[in-house]
Amino acid sequence: MELWEELLCNAVIKANVEIKFPNDFDLNKIIENKCYKALKAIKEIIEDDELEDEECFERIEEIVCVFESIGSNGGSRHDF
Repeated sequence: MELWEELLCNAVIKANVEIKFPNDFDLNKIIENKCYKALKAIKEIIEDDELEDEECFERIEEIVCVFESIGSNGGSRHDF
């Protein structure tokens, strides 16, 4: 996350800002779409037969990167 995004997120959380979305804003649809895309990308990584079992680390790294690409993170597993 960019520094300005982290600062803004922290400011919003600390200030208890109330956010309102337009009536036609479907958060569930947005989340489902992102989740489907993430699962599809993970499936492609797992099914990649060009990777050997010794390359397990690389597969996990790619999966963590998928989560990062949708705004999540790898938690303590990706702190290097």
